[in-house]
Amino acid sequence: MPLTRPTPRAVVALSMVAAVLGRIPSLQWPMRPDEAGFLLVARAWHPEPDSMFGTYWVDRPPPIIALFKLSDWIGGPYFIRVVAAVAAAVFVLAAAGTARRLADYAGARGADRIGAWVAVATAALTSQAAIDSVAAKGEILGLPVVMGACWFAIGALMRRSVWHAGAAGLLAVLAIGLKQNLFGGLVFGGVLLLGALLTKRLDRRDFTRLAGAALAGGTVPVLAVVGWGLVVGVRLSTLAFVTFGFRVEASEVLAQQPSSTIDARIHTLFLITIVSGLGALMLWFVLRVPRLVRRSVVPTAAVAAMLVVDSAGVFLSGSYWRTYLLVPIAPAVLALGLLLADEQLMARHWRHWIGLTTRVLVAFTVVSSAVSVVEWERTRNDYLPTEYLTGRAIGEAAQPGDTLVAYGGRADIQWASGLRSPYEHLWSLPMRTLDPDLDELGAILTGPDAPTWFVQSKRLDEWSEAGTDEIREELLEDYELVSIACGAYRIYHQRRLVRPELEVDCDQPFDRLVPIFT
Repeated sequence: MPLTRPTPRAVVALSMVAAVLGRIPSLQWPMRPDEAGFLLVARAWHPEPDSMFGTYWVDRPPPIIALFKLSDWIGGPYFIRVVAAVAAAVFVLAAAGTARRLADYAGARGADRIGAWVAVATAALTSQAAIDSVAAKGEILGLPVVMGACWFAIGALMRRSVWHAGAAGLLAVLAIGLKQNLFGGLVFGGVLLLGALLTKRLDRRDFTRLAGAALAGGTVPVLAVVGWGLVVGVRLSTLAFVTFGFRVEASEVLAQQPSSTIDARIHTLFLITIVSGLGALMLWFVLRVPRLVRRSVVPTAAVAAMLVVDSAGVFLSGSYWRTYLLVPIAPAVLALGLLLADEQLMARHWRHWIGLTTRVLVAFTVVSSAVSVVEWERTRNDYLPTEYLTGRAIGEAAQPGDTLVAYGGRADIQWASGLRSPYEHLWSLPMRTLDPDLDELGAILTGPDAPTWFVQSKRLDEWSEAGTDEIREELLEDYELVSIACGAYRIYHQRRLVRPELEVDCDQPFDRLVPIFT
């Protein structure tokens, strides 16, 4: 009996399941630094006029912290990873739907099949363990929101619907509330509308209606955050600085104080871009752009602009973390949709070879993703969660009321310890930017709120020598080194207190599942 080809809907559904299964590594590893930091901020959240979150400082808008707080309330600290798995599945569904609409707009046949191929590629790239299939951060949580904005934007253009336009604007801006570099939805929708006007596919009256509706929708998240700030007493200048102003100052700091690992991170980004198949899809789209522009200029311009902006955000960020590569997946899979739609308009000979090349690229992303997950499972016990082991050991040795400062931006150590930090900076970049001479840290070490424990995860002068002599003297005078955890983290304890019994088991692999609902 011959095998029955699965329907496009079945392929999309299976791709959604694959995207969820691709997040299995998130059940096998303890809290990552950003996740831990966001949860600490969320749990201690109490707004003040000059501090949006109160106890701890983070350069994120309220929506992402609110999402972590809500998730923690529903199912505990690790439930956010369930939310991320659901977000990955919704992203696949939204990408397939958006690709179908792009195909319809371009006049291509077989829109359902095009959506199915896009769903497969989206699931593969989203599940790529080399990028990040563990941490639940703004990128993976915001991608379905970005793609939803694109879906509504195309719908607004096809149906001349102000409701679709308003929803597109709302989602595009909401995505920025989850991660400030998620501008893709705004760029896509803006270029799509403007392109339709310039090519006479949209008259001025409809353009004004749709643009106005999109603008109105986009103001909803902004007004909600501003309104919240006014109600709880946060100054608008504080809100603006935390959300966007800080990034300007931080960029200058990154330029002046580059990390010793920057070159390695850049190399890793390029390597992952190649081995994941993401770079090949982008290049194939770029090579086909001249023809695509002739056939369907408006959606091509929108996808190309989105791809440029999202890719630039990765390589101009100054930090080059591999998780950033999740962001350009959205325009890359929309580019794939345009490539597949364009095949319908080719001569038979060219359609065969061009189509074969495109499908080989999709197959490559699937194979690469599968290999990455298998490799993760094969090697994960070779890597020890030293931060978790260090923090947990400190927590077990600590006395009630003890506090901890983790120098160098290791919120995962802070989280695992269960101890409060008297220092507001849980990340290294805010510390380097807002406390450049370490005056605030020095005042804490010499004041009544001096931490019981101090963990040094980086050299004191890793980024700058400013203020480090005073910190070093204070550690030598008032603290004693009680352990070097796993050969990586120097653990200090207040000298005036009874020396604790501290034992860090650095040979213990993390061989259990995290509690996703507590």
